[in-house]
Amino acid sequence: MALEDRDVSSLADSVSRLTDSLNQILFGQEELIDLVVTGLLARGHILLEGLPGLGKTELVKGLAKTLQLETKRVQFTPDLLPGDITGNPVLQETESGRSFVFQEGPLFANLVLADEINRASPKTQSALLEAMQERRVTVLGDSHILPNPFFVLATQNPIELEGTYPLPEAQLDRFLFKLEVTRNDVSTLERIVNQRELGVEPSADVVLDAAGLKQLTDAVREIYLPDVVANYIARLVDATHPGQSKIADQVKFGASPRAALSLASAAKARALMNGRINASFDDVDAIATPVLQHRIVLEYSARIDGQTNANLVAALLEEVPHQNLDLPKTVVSE
Repeated sequence: MALEDRDVSSLADSVSRLTDSLNQILFGQEELIDLVVTGLLARGHILLEGLPGLGKTELVKGLAKTLQLETKRVQFTPDLLPGDITGNPVLQETESGRSFVFQEGPLFANLVLADEINRASPKTQSALLEAMQERRVTVLGDSHILPNPFFVLATQNPIELEGTYPLPEAQLDRFLFKLEVTRNDVSTLERIVNQRELGVEPSADVVLDAAGLKQLTDAVREIYLPDVVANYIARLVDATHPGQSKIADQVKFGASPRAALSLASAAKARALMNGRINASFDDVDAIATPVLQHRIVLEYSARIDGQTNANLVAALLEEVPHQNLDLPKTVVSE
């Protein structure tokens, strides 16, 4: 059944209550929280990057409280092994004698907090590839389905810090968003000092349960994506590749088809959050940077010149027109 305006308006109110609750946990990060919720509604995994102590972990823990989801936390360290997160077969006594029984690891949860993910070795990081894409893990030839819903919300410190390993491109591509967590201004710091105590977690009310979240994610799939917006997404992703735009000489590798699917899903999620039944050009523009910036590999010379992935995406948004100039003009409601 197609969504109607009144249905979307009611669902948008539920999302608004969720964002309001999260804003009471993490002060001064309204835009970040809106994007985290957008990614959640799009059923995507999210990577939060920022210096220690900025509230990345508190945001994820607050999200788990407000959604009443089964949550597990993995503290990534250099000595962490793949089996420590996927689980391992354990020799046990059974009715038919001794046999190996699979013991689930912390990945078997609705919401997995991968804390400081870039402190683990590449071997351990690779254990997340199948889980994040196919929502299952394979151990010794046997596949095990992960719970539904399944989200990975990972935090990482800037790569310049000691004791960190850069995430491989294949894993970065599996994150719907990469979001930067910035430091607070003076007024927000004053509010934190007045309303928080060191070592005391902020309280949070339950806003949605798993069934309520499923209703929202199902509704996102019903949001209409006009053909002209889909065409804009395709042209935007294509423009990230060498030879396809004015900034092509600064790009070594462009975004994948998964990036185009991510743009579409996130744009529809943003439309729902704003109470609309169709996604628009503005929705795509608003989420283009967090979707694309970690999927583009710059040339060495561009990095030396101080170019950043975010600046490159901003330039692409200026260069690529919303409407394909070779097609008839079409009006899309914003």
